[in-house]
Amino acid sequence: MIEKLQESTGNVIGFTMSGKLHDEDYKLLEPMVDELIEAEGKVRMLAHFHDFQGWDLHAAWDDTKFATKHCSDLERIALVGEKKWQEWMALVCKPFTLAKVRYFDASEMDAAWSWLKTE
Repeated sequence: MIEKLQESTGNVIGFTMSGKLHDEDYKLLEPMVDELIEAEGKVRMLAHFHDFQGWDLHAAWDDTKFATKHCSDLERIALVGEKKWQEWMALVCKPFTLAKVRYFDASEMDAAWSWLKTE
């Protein structure tokens, strides 16, 4: 499941991603991001992985298409997670985006928001 976070403001948008993601989740996520890009230009995004169990096959493809489509639209990406593999995921995704990507532990949520909102 993907839920938009209330702290989202201006060109900064955040989501909590939990459980296993499916195609339906990306059908909700993409229009929100597309609308923000149209309104703001470059976007900064926070992805909070809470009790995250990965993607089904279709959602994995959706995620790849999303990253490809928006590789130059995202200025910064803060990945906030609870597990070591999520930290490694931040390193793996760096070559696929022009955005600055940084990993934060779940206990550093405020620091992640601050990093996104700082010039």
